[in-house]
Amino acid sequence: MITLILLLTLGILLLLNVPIAVSLGLATFSAVIFSDLSIPLTVIPQKMFTSVDSFPFMAIPFFMLAGAIMQAGGISRRLIDFAKALVGFLPGGLGIITVFSSGFFGAISGSNAATVAAIGKIMIPSMEKERYPKDYASAVVASAGTLGVVVPPSVPMITYGVISGVSIGTLFLAGIIPAILMGIALTITIVYFARKYNWPKERLSLQQLGKSFVDAILALLMPIIVLGGIYGGVFTPTEAAAVACVYALIITLLVYREIKIRDLYKIATEAGQSTAIVFFIIATSSAFSWLLTSERIPDTIASAILSISDNTIIILLAINLMLLIFGIFLETNAVILLVTPILLPIAAQIGLDPLVLGIIMIVNTSIGMITPPMALNIVIASGMGHVSIEDISKKIIPFFIMLILVVLVITYIPETVTYFPNLLGKN
Repeated sequence: MITLILLLTLGILLLLNVPIAVSLGLATFSAVIFSDLSIPLTVIPQKMFTSVDSFPFMAIPFFMLAGAIMQAGGISRRLIDFAKALVGFLPGGLGIITVFSSGFFGAISGSNAATVAAIGKIMIPSMEKERYPKDYASAVVASAGTLGVVVPPSVPMITYGVISGVSIGTLFLAGIIPAILMGIALTITIVYFARKYNWPKERLSLQQLGKSFVDAILALLMPIIVLGGIYGGVFTPTEAAAVACVYALIITLLVYREIKIRDLYKIATEAGQSTAIVFFIIATSSAFSWLLTSERIPDTIASAILSISDNTIIILLAINLMLLIFGIFLETNAVILLVTPILLPIAAQIGLDPLVLGIIMIVNTSIGMITPPMALNIVIASGMGHVSIEDISKKIIPFFIMLILVVLVITYIPETVTYFPNLLGKN
């Protein structure tokens, strides 16, 4: 009865386009009110509060603020100029520039939506100007935005680390090769279409490459400082996020000088709003997940998945399919909070490293953001490119297929995830 109320209420609210955090919260309250549970309603806000009362979660607002500062400070433009000089000479140069720029910016923002917005604002008009079809340009930006939460540091990696107990620093290391594979997959797709339709290349200039590298070097150093500090034992991931904020302030205020002190209030307000959305999702997802767990629903789902087959390959395929479906309808952090209690026991039974499971979850749910009907990346790209969601969805199919192949690679070749953690003795 409780399961029916929870899932039915959540489904109806999502169909009505109610925000995911509100839907999860209302579904949880409805299940308590309309079922025979003897749970006081005050328990739900208590669970919501305690779920976000965590020291590692303090990294999220700091990374959000650092990303907002660097975005406002002209970082995205510098990263795009560097990517243009680096790979613009290849077929479909502007599309490949979009992929590389999204990877660079993802390392700063840790967010898909922020990556699509920051890079799309510049690259969609640039591709249109060079005769790229508008729907294709928007599809490239939306697809490249999936790198936002896979390139470390990543907000969903922090969430998964807190829930699963896996080291956040190790998760950051584990995301490097999957992010590279995603970038390669997207680049191959772009080169194929560029040759097919004879799209223009950029001219290669070593002088331009050197100049753009010098201009972008301070931005490129931020993820190196953050990750290097974590793995070198200089600071924790939470402290690293605070260091990132200070670093962002120094280079944007004192070096690039594209923002003023008076701009910081607006930047901090926008970062605060983004942080509030993430924490609201975490809080309501945690309460929803707690109710599911208390009713042993995850055990039931886990048993159902394990009953499908004794073959590990089939079970892993079922897990990926479930994650992709969840990713279509729910935000990445919400999926992690809801599904982790279900999948960790399954992972233990089939011998899947929790580290690998976490990266599989994050990549799958990131791909879900270019899978209609929800498809946040497509929605943002649609608004920026003034193209219908339907048109972008058609053009995005080849990119989607290539990214699914990457998911299969990291699922069935887990060394792609564990290589760097094992190399540095972190796993």
